[in-house]
Amino acid sequence: MARLQKSWFVVLILLVVIFTIGLHLGRSKKGTVTEPLADTANFSESAMSIVKERGLHPDDITSALSTFVPTGKYDDHVMFASGGHGGQVFAIGLPSMRLLRTIAVFTPEPWQGYGFGVKESPFGSPEGEGVFRNGKLVNWGDSHHPALSETNGDYDGEFLFINDKANGRIAVIDLRDFETKQIVANPLFGNDHGAAVTPNTDYVIEGSQYATPVGHHYAQLSDYQEKYRGMLTFWKFNRAIGRIEPKNSFAIELPPYWQDLVDPGKLVSDGWVFVNSFNTEMATGGVEEGNPPFEAGVSQRDMDYLHVINWKKAEQVIRNGGFKEIEGMRVISLETVLKEELLYFIPEPKSPHGVDVSPSGKHIVISGKLDPHVTIYDFNHIMDAIAKKEFEGQDPYGVPVIKFDAVKIAQVEVGLGPLHTQFDNQGYAYTSLFLESSVARWTLGDDAYQAPENPWTLVGKIPIHYNVGHISTAAGDTVHPDGGYLVSLNKWSVDRFPNVGPLLPQNLQLIDIKKPGDQMKLLYDMPIGNGEPHYAQIISMDKIKAWEVYPEVGWDPLHQQKSEKSTLESKVVRTGNTVEIFTTVIRSHFDPEHVQVKQGDRVIFHITNLERTYDATHGFTVSDYNVAASIEPGETASIDFIADKPGVYPYYCLEFCSALHLEMMGYLLVEPQEMQAPAVGQ
Repeated sequence: MARLQKSWFVVLILLVVIFTIGLHLGRSKKGTVTEPLADTANFSESAMSIVKERGLHPDDITSALSTFVPTGKYDDHVMFASGGHGGQVFAIGLPSMRLLRTIAVFTPEPWQGYGFGVKESPFGSPEGEGVFRNGKLVNWGDSHHPALSETNGDYDGEFLFINDKANGRIAVIDLRDFETKQIVANPLFGNDHGAAVTPNTDYVIEGSQYATPVGHHYAQLSDYQEKYRGMLTFWKFNRAIGRIEPKNSFAIELPPYWQDLVDPGKLVSDGWVFVNSFNTEMATGGVEEGNPPFEAGVSQRDMDYLHVINWKKAEQVIRNGGFKEIEGMRVISLETVLKEELLYFIPEPKSPHGVDVSPSGKHIVISGKLDPHVTIYDFNHIMDAIAKKEFEGQDPYGVPVIKFDAVKIAQVEVGLGPLHTQFDNQGYAYTSLFLESSVARWTLGDDAYQAPENPWTLVGKIPIHYNVGHISTAAGDTVHPDGGYLVSLNKWSVDRFPNVGPLLPQNLQLIDIKKPGDQMKLLYDMPIGNGEPHYAQIISMDKIKAWEVYPEVGWDPLHQQKSEKSTLESKVVRTGNTVEIFTTVIRSHFDPEHVQVKQGDRVIFHITNLERTYDATHGFTVSDYNVAASIEPGETASIDFIADKPGVYPYYCLEFCSALHLEMMGYLLVEPQEMQAPAVGQ
């Protein structure tokens, strides 16, 4: 026992020495050489004291060193995680697991001003038409699946897309400034589970989740099979302007199964898209009427249908006019889908949730929630089966069903409740196991990514805490995964953090996957106390080319060009009952500092931040008027409200920008109506 304790002590001393050398002899990100510590013995003794006091294990020290990013140095990857029903996106550094940014998307975010009538909010513009549903403002969303823009199947770091499952919307985020630029609402259906991009970001693909009558119309559930449909929408993306173009987009009508996740093919399978589905039983629920509940009704069959769709050919059908228009969207009807042979089904294990295309594009991996296996299909076998018409029949709508054994090349027994699969650069695949609360690692039988072990073999598992949903590896759904990191996005966090009440934070766990075989290691628990990160994508930080300041003073971030309302000199312009205040800000001063308006006036502040210094951000708010703005260096922001309440209202800078920050303020004086002189002739 004494020998074991001595070994632990030696290991700890070595780790502390390595840590000390790396910390004090390394260079910071900016190139400054840090001074070596004069007395490493004292430092080691201090460190050992901390280890002893906190009861730490040697593995704890290893994990801490693996995730520690010293002051002045940066994370090498960034993870974009959805915010669930918080409606936002989180940017998280790896390996530190530090929250770097909350990106406002579907929900008002006061710090950045989103939703309060300033530049982050596209209200009142074509980019923000999707903010409204049925003529009503929707100020929340259920963000689920972020999708980074791609070039030739690799992340390019230019744009990020995110869906809103609750309201059938897609948002566009420009990664030059990490701000939302556009929100579009699907005119055909109201729920989607995810977003995905084609390998060159020609389209953002959005699949319906629950079958409904097309175009938000009404039909009785007794008419489900005849009048309800699924849909797959291909939103055309114009990279040059950073916008989705609804007029150039189209949709494909599908049978009324519940289409779930979408993964486009890549490399050899480019031009095709794979969509899993459940409720091929077409159950309609109604437990209150004595019918089987949904969870039972949609789980009767042993197999559901993997949708195999030729989107390149569908694009050509659209060009040739083979569509009908519904609610302004071009739609390829199910009849035309069958006639043009755009859609095929493959049986997949019951209640599937994940569909994931391997980095080479050769293999499609399916996980059935109620099957302990992952099932792997070979794309070349699928093409051969289609060419040879190796079908086992048709579904009730006439869609050809490819023979399962003709295209399935392997099944790997990974464990209970498999959901989603990601890939690394060593030839391994990773599958989340919801019921087991673990992540399984298995080998691909892929020439391009061959692991050292036998192909299609389970090689190890690592427990997580608890009930994992999605997982994400670095660039793990691209043609060139980075490897190194895996993040498990867990639904439960019981006993992992201090009790903060019945509503517990979600738990994101960082796992080291650098070593082969079963040598995966849990490094870090990260609580997220805001919504539920549902899915995430991890990109190398060197691919992100974000601006430090806007390109020139007077920049309009919504349209990424010089604003017509920018100004270098302040002025006040009245046109009827509209008062525009062209305002400049610089540390520590607003110009003008006094603004006089009349009760009932429409007041518009056009505020230009004259700063050109990195991080010299200013803020703006007017007391009692529910307006807030964050104005970054070089930006022009417009704040629009009705001065309906008379009085004197201070406005001030929200960002602590200088030593005289508290003095950076002004007065808005709203003259009561009874003090206003009557118009001439009255």
